[in-house]
Formats: sequence, structure tokens, C-alpha cells
Amino acid sequence: MTAHDPASRPAADRQGYHHGDLRRALLAAAVEAIEESGAAAVSLRDLARRAGVSHAAPAHHFGDKAGLLTAVAVEGFELLADALNATWERTDDVAEVGVAYVRFGLTHRGHFEVMFQPSLCHDDAADLVAARARAAESLYGGADVLTARAGNEDRQIAAWAAWSLVHGFTTLQLGGALALPPDADPDGVARQVVTFLAK
Repeated sequence: MTAHDPASRPAADRQGYHHGDLRRALLAAAVEAIEESGAAAVSLRDLARRAGVSHAAPAHHFGDKAGLLTAVAVEGFELLADALNATWERTDDVAEVGVAYVRFGLTHRGHFEVMFQPSLCHDDAADLVAARARAAESLYGGADVLTARAGNEDRQIAAWAAWSLVHGFTTLQLGGALALPPDADPDGVARQVVTFLAK
């Protein structure tokens, strides 16, 4: 069995190449590494080891660490937009959309850590700009509802207020600062917080 024999490569490597899915496997490994140790500790070499591929594979797909984290951020914004849009399709309740944001952040910690740190990424990358704009437009749906209720035209302020609320709650919870009881349901608490201020 030679080094060029597909059967001699690690399972993750063989599976990635077989399915044409190596980039996806590398992104998944990156998110896992970020959740474990933070974005600062991620390296392309460790990423290759986690995915069971050659050291050159991550660089081939992402160029450098900033390119990798840009791809993580793009994926995160796309997932966030999908989650918010799916919620808007079910309801026009701003509280539920806020809960969807919080739920996304708490269940996609690796993405969330990178998405709002422009210094980690190629911040002007076209795919990142587009994904960020798509997620922002989903958030603006809540601003439209809030401004209609308040009877004013300041959509931007409403968007910032709504985003600050749900993003702040998510960040505090991820950092352990809220100190919710062990049996507390973060979704339920987030719903109460958003409803309290959206009355």
C-alpha cells in the first residue's frame, strides 16, 4: 500500500475527497476547534490534523488563516439568515425572531465568535459582504415591525436596538455572565427579555 493509494489515507481524508466535500470537512473541523479553544488558537496545521488531510490542504482551500475564518464567518451569516428567515415565514412576532437569533448564537458558538470580529477575517471579501448583508436584511424585518408599532420612521435605530438586545443577551450567556440557573431554558428567558422590551 503506497502513500498514493486512497486506502492508505486517513478516513476523513478519503471521505472528503470521495464526496468532493473536503472544504466542508475543513470548515466543520475549524468550527469545532474554535468552540474548543477560541479563534486565536486555530492553526491551519491543526486543522489539517483534525480533518486527517495533508498540511497543504487547508491552505489550498482558504489561502491563510484569515481566509479560513472568513469562510467560517460567511457560513455563519448564511446560517443566521436562514434561521431568521425561517422564523419570519412562521410568524411576525419580533420576540420569536429574537429567540431565533439567540438560539443560533448559543448553538453555533464557533461561527458566532468569528462573525462579529472583522479583524480576524478578510472583511472586504465579496462573499462575506453579501452574507452579512443578507443576515442584516433579515434583522431589519424586526425593525420594520417595531417602527410600525412605535409610529416612527427610524428604522435604523430600531434595528440597532433590536440587534443590541439579542446580541448582548447571547454574548453574555456564552460568556457565563448571566449566570442563569442550571435548569433555566435560555430560549424561554430570551423570549421574556425580548417581550419585556418590545411591549
